[in-house]
Amino acid sequence: MGKLKAFYIELENPQGVYFEGQLLNGKLIVELDAEMKMREIRLTLKGLAYVHWTETHSTGSGRNRRTTTRHYSATENYFHHIVPVYGRGVGTGDDNRLPPGQHVFPFSFILPGNLPSSFEGGVGYVRYTVKGTIDKPWKFDHNTKRPFTMVSSLDLNTQPNAACETHNRQDKFLCCLCCKSGPITGMIRLDRCGFVPGEAIQFNAEIQNMTSRVCGIHVKLTMNTIFHATTKSKTTVKEVARVTHPDLQPGETETWSGDRLVLPPLPPSFLVGCRIIDIDYYLELIVDPSGPALDLHVPLYVIIGTIPLRAVVQQYQTQYGISGPGPSQLPPSGPEPTAPPMGGASADMNLPPPSYNECVFGKSNIKEEDDSEYTQGQMDFAPAYTYYDWSNQSQFK
Repeated sequence: MGKLKAFYIELENPQGVYFEGQLLNGKLIVELDAEMKMREIRLTLKGLAYVHWTETHSTGSGRNRRTTTRHYSATENYFHHIVPVYGRGVGTGDDNRLPPGQHVFPFSFILPGNLPSSFEGGVGYVRYTVKGTIDKPWKFDHNTKRPFTMVSSLDLNTQPNAACETHNRQDKFLCCLCCKSGPITGMIRLDRCGFVPGEAIQFNAEIQNMTSRVCGIHVKLTMNTIFHATTKSKTTVKEVARVTHPDLQPGETETWSGDRLVLPPLPPSFLVGCRIIDIDYYLELIVDPSGPALDLHVPLYVIIGTIPLRAVVQQYQTQYGISGPGPSQLPPSGPEPTAPPMGGASADMNLPPPSYNECVFGKSNIKEEDDSEYTQGQMDFAPAYTYYDWSNQSQFK
C-alpha cells in the first residue's frame, strides 16, 4: 500500500445495525508511514435499492435465428451525501500534504425516516454504505467501504390481518394410466398470521393419504421476493426454515398438533419504503408422493414484523407470572439506541451473531462498478436482522 499503512471506517455501534431516525456516528481513520500529497479526503454516505438481471431472447429460425441478451434494471435512491473532512472540500485548496502518523476524522449523520430495511437478494438489494476516499492528483484514489444494516419498523399491531386465524385445505388425485387413486388431503391452520423473528410459529395440520404411495411430509417457510425493473418483474422463492415429519404410509392419516417452526432472523414483510422490491412470506404444507407425481402444496400467507402483537406479549407476561403494562399503558414505538422499538413491549429484541444471519442468507459481495483494486474495507456483507429472544423471561419485567 506504499505510504498508506491503514485506511478504515469504525462505527460507534460495532454491530452496525440502525433504525429510522437514529444517529450514525463513526470515525474515518488514516494511518500513513510517510507524508502523502492529496486533494482531499471525503466521506460518501449512500442508501439505495438496485435491481438488475439479464434474460436471453431468441427470434427467427434457421439461418435467421438471432439471440439477444436483454438487461432489466431499476434504481431507487434514498440518500447520497458527500462530506469532505480534509483538504480542498474544507477550503485548503488542491495541494494538501497529510503528515505521517494516525489521523482520525469523526463523522455524524442522522438517518432519515421511512427507509426500507437492508436486503441482499442476488438480482436486487437495498444497501447502505459509508465510503471514505483519498483523492490523489494524477494517481488512483484510495477507497474504503463500510456497509451497515438498516432495519425498518413493521408494527404487527397496525396490520389488520396479523391477529386473525387462517387455514387452508387442498386435495390432490394421482393418476396412473387409466386409474385414478384416492385423494391426498392436506390441511394446515394457524391461530394468527403475524409473527416476529425468534417466535415459534405454532401450527396444526392434518394429512390423509388415500393413495397406494408412500408420502413424504414437511412444512416450510418461504420468502417470495418480487423484483421490479422498469419494464418487467421477476420473482424468486427462497426456503428459510423447515419442519419434517416421518413418511405417511398408504391409507394412513396423520395429525400434527402444536408443531413449532422457529423463525430465523428475517427482513420484515413488504420491504416498506422500497418500490422496486417486495417481500412476502408463506408457510406451506408439502406432501410429496413417491414416484412420478407433483407435490401437494397447501400455503398460508404470514406476516413477519419487527414489533410483536401486544396480545402475544401479554400472553408471555401471564405465562411467566410477570406483571406488565395494560394495552393502553404500553409505551409507543420509537427508536432506541441499540435495539429496535418494541411498540408496546417492555422487552428488547436481540441481534444474533452475524453467522446466524449468514447461514440463512449468505454473504454478498458489495463491490460496485466504481470500485477498483484500490478499494478496501468490508466487501463481503450479510445484513444483521433482529431476533427476539422469547426464552429470556427477564426481558418482560
